[in-house]
Formats: sequence, C-alpha cells, structure tokens
Amino acid sequence: MGSTLSINNHRSDIIGLKYVYPVLSRRAGGLSIGINFNTNNTCNWRCIYCQVPDLKIGTAPGLDFERLAKELRFFLDDVLNGGFYDSFRVDEDKRTIKDIAIAGNGEPTSLKEFTEAVELIGQIASEAGVFPAADYVLITNGSLVHQTRVQDGLTVLNEYGGQIWFKFDSATEAGRKLINNSGQSCRAALENLAISSRLCTTALQTCLLDYDHRGLPDIEKQAYLEALKTIKNSCRLRRVMLYTIARPSLQPEAGRLQALPVETLNAFADDIRRLGFDVSVSV
Repeated sequence: MGSTLSINNHRSDIIGLKYVYPVLSRRAGGLSIGINFNTNNTCNWRCIYCQVPDLKIGTAPGLDFERLAKELRFFLDDVLNGGFYDSFRVDEDKRTIKDIAIAGNGEPTSLKEFTEAVELIGQIASEAGVFPAADYVLITNGSLVHQTRVQDGLTVLNEYGGQIWFKFDSATEAGRKLINNSGQSCRAALENLAISSRLCTTALQTCLLDYDHRGLPDIEKQAYLEALKTIKNSCRLRRVMLYTIARPSLQPEAGRLQALPVETLNAFADDIRRLGFDVSVSV
C-alpha cells in the first residue's frame, strides 16, 4: 500500500480488490467503504461529470458472491484490527467507518442479484460489528426503482437500517438529458423517488455544476424548487444533499465543466430550506 487516501481519490482499484474499495468521503466525513457491482464500468446513464474511465452503457455483470464475501471480511478486518489506516496515512480524525456504500462504477441496481447482494453485505457488516453504528448506503440514480426486484432489495436495505441517496441533478427534461444523458422523464424520476421513500429512508443527492460558464441557470433553480414543492407531501425525504464537482470528469465534456462557488450552493440551499427541507452542502 503506502499511498495517501484523500477525498480526491475514488479509484475502485486502490487496494487491489475487485468489489471493495475505500473512500474518504466529503459527505460522510470519514471512511466510506465502497462496494462496486459494476466492475465492467457500465451504467444505464452517462453523467457528464462521471469519473469512471471508459464508461459504457450497460448493466452490472454477474456477481461472484464468494469473492465479495471474502474481500469484504478481509478489508473490514484490516480496518478494524490491522494496519489499513497507517498504510494509507489516514488522518486520526478520519479513522472511523462512517458507512458502507453500494456505489461503484455504474448503476448498482442493474445487478440481477441485487437483493441477495444487499443481504450478504448487511450480514457480513453486522457480524463484524460495523452495523448498526455505521450507515448502510445505496447510491443510485433511481431509474430502476419501479422494478420489483429492486424494490425487494430496498426492503432488505431498510431492514438493516439503511438509506438511499437518490440522484436528482435536474428537474428539467433538457437538464436531465444534458447532465445525465438520461431518457427518463422528470415525472418518472419523481414517481420512483416516492416509491424509494416509502421503502427506505431516502435523501436527494444533487450535483450542481457550471457548464459552459452558465453558472446555475434560473430555469434550473426554479424547476428544482417546483419539483420539491410537488413531492413535499408525497415523499418522506431525510434531506437534500447539494454538492459540486471536486475531481476531473473522464467524460468528453470535461473541459466544459467547472465547480460552482460555495456561495452559489449556499444561496440555493437557503431557497430549499425555506420550503421546509433539511439541506447539506459539500464542496
């Protein structure tokens, strides 16, 4: 090992494992243990800020459950009882497992064995004493939540006290096509969000960025606020998480993207708070 772990390094191969990788998370505020189902770098969306190399449209490959279990047990033991923190020179105040996050290099709910994988991770983390002290998080674009097999997995996640971070970067059709290259309508996304919030604790995760020096367009702000008004009574949202880009995109649009100023994020957060939502801002 011997390298330094930082918030700017989210490489899924940093410790040489296939499914498990460490992250110092801005939003979690400590060590997040990532689980990568999309080892083939495939996703059903192509977000223009994505840091996944050679990203392709597709679904997660079949999962090697035995290998996932072996890797997760090994890594949890190294963090809890071994020399992981020293090997990666992790600051003393970050030496806490904040969460285990199913995220990785694509949309994790595209895994056919999604429910079984959620259960396996929950069992191993509980046996190691990581749960329930640490959070169990699913980071998803939410596009497949209408499928029964995904809902079954969310039900299991809830049984472990888990939470869903549901991507919602734009409330306009043009914005969703530009930022996420998604053909899913805003209406369909909000319907899936309502399902998600009924099955498990759910937070909105929104990446705001400057595209072609446009800043944060008023049309995007107003559409987002209107969407929140629409869902206020139909969704039980834990919070809204706003953030901007911190690492270089590996998509063709990379040169057209910039981080938004923290002042812009904070001002928008205040607008959302006035609607009655809890909001966090990460830069």
